[in-house]
Amino acid sequence: MTATIASPEVDDLDHAGKRWITAAWIGGLAGLLCATIIVAIGIGPVAVPPSTVAGIVGHHLLGRSGDVEWTAAQDSIVWLVRTPRVLLGACVGAVLAVGGVVLQTIVRNALADPHILGVTSGASTGAAICLLFGSATTVAAGALASSAFLGASVATALLFVIARINGQMTSLRLLLGGVTIGYIFSAATSFLIFASDSPEGARAVLFWLLGSLGSAAWTSVGITAVAVAVTLGTLFLLGTRFDALAIGDDTARTLGFAPIRLRTYALGLVALGVGAAVAVSGAIGFVGLIIPHLARLCVGSAHRTLIPVSALIGAIFLVAADVVARTAFAPRELPLGIVTAVVGAPVLLILIRRLRTVAS
Repeated sequence: MTATIASPEVDDLDHAGKRWITAAWIGGLAGLLCATIIVAIGIGPVAVPPSTVAGIVGHHLLGRSGDVEWTAAQDSIVWLVRTPRVLLGACVGAVLAVGGVVLQTIVRNALADPHILGVTSGASTGAAICLLFGSATTVAAGALASSAFLGASVATALLFVIARINGQMTSLRLLLGGVTIGYIFSAATSFLIFASDSPEGARAVLFWLLGSLGSAAWTSVGITAVAVAVTLGTLFLLGTRFDALAIGDDTARTLGFAPIRLRTYALGLVALGVGAAVAVSGAIGFVGLIIPHLARLCVGSAHRTLIPVSALIGAIFLVAADVVARTAFAPRELPLGIVTAVVGAPVLLILIRRLRTVAS
């Protein structure tokens, strides 16, 4: 008998094919995001054709001079008003989606999202203090974002303390600690609204709690983009460690990863990104819950692939949702959280039903 030796070129797992599929997904979603951004910038009370939007954006980015085919009003609307808002929406959607991916891994709960950290509730309390007890001039100067981020930072610090009381940080401690902190800060925000004698301030807090990108400016875009880039880049580098942690703590230890340390790093990074996002956009729900599951359906559960795909889908979703929010009842603006909830709630019900079917 002659032995048959498998060719070294044969790949039973088809890694090359999987890499091609992953590249196709990422490339396709990146192209779709660019197209969505261009179209979204052009939609509004004053419609601007996509070709004109692309020309204006390219003109400012590349610094070209010469004859232009658009008016000064179109230039101001596109570059100073809509482009910062759309880019901020893309950043916020990306970091919320990736935050959901990481949290679902470190707490091992398919229904986890950034709200589970308590970061959103802490940011809401900080914003409520600023809106209810600060002057309009102070809020316009940027204190709102600073107060919200400070509140998010305090919530994160408390979560670290609670999760490590009388023991090591575990998935269950993180989950229960986040829920506890969320209730505490939600109660504090409700009390501040109740105690305030400013009806206008109360309405502003309620609108902020439902999310909005109406205060977007180039300054906020720059600061948020830096925080989001650092968060997403570092989490991507930790992707293989998240794969091990998703299997179990023992597997992570066998591969040389410390589960407690990894959870601590991941939690801090997610808190940084989500805190920066919530500080400029308000509390926007469901993005971190539904997007990770959609991404897994597309490319599987490997985090080196899942993280960039989730970021792209999250950015596309929130940009599209913001277009609906600012045009559905124009000239009035619909809170962004209502739009995401309208989409997210049915998806959540489907997910709960699916989990029940698997469990039975």
